[in-house]
Amino acid sequence: MISLLFESEWIIYWEVVYFIIAILVAIRIIYDTDSISKTLAYLLLVFFVPVFGIVFYFSFGINYRRRKMYSKKLIANDNYGERLYKRLSEIHLDLNQQGHPIVDKHRSFVKLLANDIVGEGPLLVDNDVELLQNGEAFFPRLLADLKAAKHHIHIEYYIYENNEIGREIAELLKAKAKEGVEVRFIYDDFGSRSIRKNIVKDLRTNGVQAFAFNKIILLALANRLNYRNHRKIVVIDGQIAYTGGINISDRYDNSRKAENDFFWRDTHIRIEGSGAYGLQHVFLTDWNFCSKENLSFTADYFPKIHLGKQKTLPVQVIASGPDSDVPSILFSVLQAIQEAEHEICITTPYYIPDESLQVAIKMAVLSGKKVKLLLPGITDSLTVKLASESYFQELLESGVEIYLYKKGFIHAKTWVIDAGISSVGTCNLDHRSFDLNFEVNVVLYDMDFARQMRAMFEADCKDSIQLKLDRWNKRSKWHRLKNSFLRLLSPLL
Repeated sequence: MISLLFESEWIIYWEVVYFIIAILVAIRIIYDTDSISKTLAYLLLVFFVPVFGIVFYFSFGINYRRRKMYSKKLIANDNYGERLYKRLSEIHLDLNQQGHPIVDKHRSFVKLLANDIVGEGPLLVDNDVELLQNGEAFFPRLLADLKAAKHHIHIEYYIYENNEIGREIAELLKAKAKEGVEVRFIYDDFGSRSIRKNIVKDLRTNGVQAFAFNKIILLALANRLNYRNHRKIVVIDGQIAYTGGINISDRYDNSRKAENDFFWRDTHIRIEGSGAYGLQHVFLTDWNFCSKENLSFTADYFPKIHLGKQKTLPVQVIASGPDSDVPSILFSVLQAIQEAEHEICITTPYYIPDESLQVAIKMAVLSGKKVKLLLPGITDSLTVKLASESYFQELLESGVEIYLYKKGFIHAKTWVIDAGISSVGTCNLDHRSFDLNFEVNVVLYDMDFARQMRAMFEADCKDSIQLKLDRWNKRSKWHRLKNSFLRLLSPLL
């Protein structure tokens, strides 16, 4: 009897201790988390999933934008931005692009993104931009440009895999290094974990400088897993650059059928011109952060560019992540929805929006604009799919057109508005991309390019089915319950 009483007293004691700890953690969550929905989700975990909820919060939930985990990188980014602007002024680029109809019409949009980048960040003019669909178009173009490199190759990737295309590019990088070309390679330590002990080691042995971004260390495993470098950047001789949704892996190339469970639909762009400076700037800030070097912003990396034919396609490069004060890419999407005159077409593989994006889309439709949203019908994450579906009801009721891609998995991250502005990049429309990951998008100001983007979107819609409200209302109660439950956790996905 005494033993049972003693045990029950200890149980009560630990319950009281846990309750006090939970209250203190709740206060920390309320103080440290900006998003109301995310705050409520963490509180739900802490009080309804004892112990695990607290461990989960301290592993994945601490707001490092507020706590300035990357404060030194942020200060360095600002300094590098000033040096970039100075370099552009030295080579007499028309930073204002006066007289360009799309730029002049959307001057406030340009100013918003410029201020979000480096404070007085430049509009990058005089570009030739090529739209590339899928790995079968991207990889041959990239290989040809890498072979032609004369001074340097800068490559930064979230996923780089040890398969056929990964080894082919690695062999080319080694060969260029032996020719005397400077080759620098940044890989994400989680997304590219399959190459740490083979390709990376081989590259370093053969003259390629390679560094992991935010290297995973056991004691800091969880938070380092949470803040990943999701960027995909290649810069060649400071004149040619690539970015978009395609990683270095055979699965992105539909001609390499052995690796593909299904058709992979993605979008990348090749930029020749001063737009390469913007991606070079992002690469160099990341390089100096992870290598601990202080690589100078010299003429070697920002050379004068002479295009064979006159091209005046202006672009802006937007980078965002835990090292930025504001979610610049989210702001660009919100502003694009506002700038659209009649229509906006959005493609994303992961749609878990914050409240501002969901409201902006519904307001656009209610104000008479047509909003088309292209999402995967086939997905690589059932959890994300169910969470994404929890937002469909209100979108469909407000009049948003939702298309589900059925030919395969759509991984592209693009948008285009009828006013002649479009975007291609690495950022998904979800909490993780807006708040946690290091991302980069390119915004393009050109009506002809916007028409190409619109035609590509319409072609993808033909390989999709349009989701109708009456059909959606017929889903089972069990399906609705799964959607509702994951909606509660969506800010944490």
